[in-house]
Amino acid sequence: MSNIEQTLSIIKPDAVERNLQDEIKNEFIKNKFSIIKEKKIHISKNEAEQFYKVHQTKPFYNDLCNYLSSGPIIVMVLERENAVLENRKLMGATNPAEANEGTLRKKYGISIDKNSVHGSDSVENAKLEINFFFKD
Repeated sequence: MSNIEQTLSIIKPDAVERNLQDEIKNEFIKNKFSIIKEKKIHISKNEAEQFYKVHQTKPFYNDLCNYLSSGPIIVMVLERENAVLENRKLMGATNPAEANEGTLRKKYGISIDKNSVHGSDSVENAKLEINFFFKD
């Protein structure tokens, strides 16, 4: 039985700044993801705070929001079987130094903050995050 899911992926400001979006998108395509929707946007600090609300009690919350709103980002809806889990595997650990070889964060991440990509961490959150950026 196939389990086709959608997940949200964000190419973060550090990666867009270094013009890595095509390389990163190609990694998704190579890994059998379909890019269903995508757009390049620059969100406000307030929008970043709404998006990362789940982390608002954590010490890194403010830096995270400042960072996500610091430059253009590319938001995408990715689709494939087990998209949420497969995207998390492809991204690698939050800290690029701890990420497995071949993962996006190992290849492109600069630091634990500037780790180049975001992906939904559950099917429920994927729905919320997709709806946050693509309310059509």
